[in-house]
Amino acid sequence: MEREDRVETLSEAECLRLLSTVPVGRVVYTEHALPAVLPVSFEVLDGRLVLAVRRGSATARGLDGTVVAFQADLLDPVTRTGWSVLVHGRADAVRDPEQVRRALRSGLRPWVGDPEPLFIALLPELVSGRRLFPTGQGTLGQGALGQGVLGQGALDQGALGQGSAGRPLLRP
Repeated sequence: MEREDRVETLSEAECLRLLSTVPVGRVVYTEHALPAVLPVSFEVLDGRLVLAVRRGSATARGLDGTVVAFQADLLDPVTRTGWSVLVHGRADAVRDPEQVRRALRSGLRPWVGDPEPLFIALLPELVSGRRLFPTGQGTLGQGALGQGVLGQGALDQGALGQGSAGRPLLRP
């Protein structure tokens, strides 16, 4: 029996787990009273998202001490499947020296090189996510993104290619 409901709502725990499988997301913030969206490198550390930005940049100034949105995903344009996670929360510069050292040890760096990056911690307050299944596939572990050919494990383990730190990349 084919299912028309191709969308599964994800739990907060699953959203955070999925976020830890990709190296880049998009942060949405306000710059000059207008919405701005920027791709950023990030890690999930201790339940927070830690973003790497250039110290002294407009982005760093726009993020520190503000409420932001953050979105990351892994989508397959061929099968029109994948997942997307959206996080809202307060962003603050990481000032604790041990937390800065930990972020540096993780290899987290801004896209544009900076010998002394600024790390921004985003404490998730609202977390939502969706997984999109192929037409005719069930949800909750059934179908292509649950356990099948391009199952969740396959996405997480690089069936679509490997990026830095063994993270999957989407091949065109």
